Amino acid sequence: MLDSRKMLVTCLVLLTLLMSSQAAMAASVDQNADVKINSPEAMAVDLLAARPLGLVAMLGGTVVFVVSLPFSALGGNTEDAWNTLVVTPAEYTFHRPLGDFNQQPAAPGN
Repeated sequence: MLDSRKMLVTCLVLLTLLMSSQAAMAASVDQNADVKINSPEAMAVDLLAARPLGLVAMLGGTVVFVVSLPFSALGGNTEDAWNTLVVTPAEYTFHRPLGDFNQQPAAPGN
């Protein structure tokens, strides 16, 4: 029982760190606005760092969504939770042009 708790806490800490690094990277990209969109450097960073982190965020969001599903269903916000935890990271990872960090996510339901 103790090992499963350790594993759960470790996974939650890892998920939190990965998701916070995504936000920190987005903030640092905004500070470096002089980097040309779709430049080879921006594309390389996107391909090697941002896309894998987006994939991890999407998979982690899916796990968090499944765990929180009973509570979101009781609160009536299942669709909002799905859009925030799964759809937004999926759009960031798969629908954004390579090297374009400035594209705003689509509004939920679009």
